[in-house]
Amino acid sequence: MERRVLCEVDAAGERFEVQAFLLGSDRSDVPAVGIFGGVHGLERIGAQVSIAYLRSIVTRLQWDTTLQRQLETLRLVFLPIVNPGGMWLGTRANPRGVDLMRNAPVDSQERVPWLLGGQRVSATLPWYRGIEGAPMEAESQALCALVESELLSRPFSIALDCHSGFGLSDRLWFPYAHTPEPMAHLPEMHALGELIDLSLLHHPYVLEPQSGQYMAHGDLWDHLYRTACARPETLFLPLTLEMGSWLWVKKNPRQLFSRHGIFNPVIAHRQQRVLRRHMWWMDFITRAASSHAQWVPVDEARRRHHAQALARWYDA
Repeated sequence: MERRVLCEVDAAGERFEVQAFLLGSDRSDVPAVGIFGGVHGLERIGAQVSIAYLRSIVTRLQWDTTLQRQLETLRLVFLPIVNPGGMWLGTRANPRGVDLMRNAPVDSQERVPWLLGGQRVSATLPWYRGIEGAPMEAESQALCALVESELLSRPFSIALDCHSGFGLSDRLWFPYAHTPEPMAHLPEMHALGELIDLSLLHHPYVLEPQSGQYMAHGDLWDHLYRTACARPETLFLPLTLEMGSWLWVKKNPRQLFSRHGIFNPVIAHRQQRVLRRHMWWMDFITRAASSHAQWVPVDEARRRHHAQALARWYDA
């Protein structure tokens, strides 16, 4: 395993490293999976889920010969805390007040929700995008550089970005956030969804385009997916796991009086349940990436998946 320091950030007099951990084959012709967390400092559970899976992988490598063989033909990339300064301060944004998931150079031509869709009025308000025309924040640049070098450089890759704070269900969002138009690899995403439904019986996830819930400016995964589309030699499927934090609040309404409680399970046994709940999903994603040649559709199958995806997600 390689530990890589991508950048350093300051927060309230403290200095933090943005660290990535890389395992498995470094061959350029193998598939890759990226696990990300902590983009929003308040959503600690995303970082905790990412770290829990990384710890599981490292521990299992001591005895799991099946996993050892899998990593001979798979690259795993972990960036568990993208925004350590925001996590230290207990804020959604980074220490400069910028929401990293509104920071990419992507502007929606559609109407976006006020504030929630991204704003440039002030860093004192939530969902601040940063100064127009300025470079992306250091943390955003670090994430993008890692994805471009470790995921987009390979023929097939999946990214899973772990968040919380939306509704009563665990949702898996895929691009786009800035437009209601379908993504170019909609058939492949639908095939992955079918694989999930057939393989993980009774799973809790709702797979859907983010635009089906709301649209926003500056989404990092929209930006990276558009970058990948300019590289015809790679297939990149980014997913955002949006854990339904309202379910935790429903079970423990007192959490409403804590800004951390709105986005995280605060009772120990519920936190442990969440960590267990998503471990099998991450293991499934690594297996799906390793075996992508067996399920990625081509020719007539791709046309069928495209038609089914339009009917499922776009009422077409």
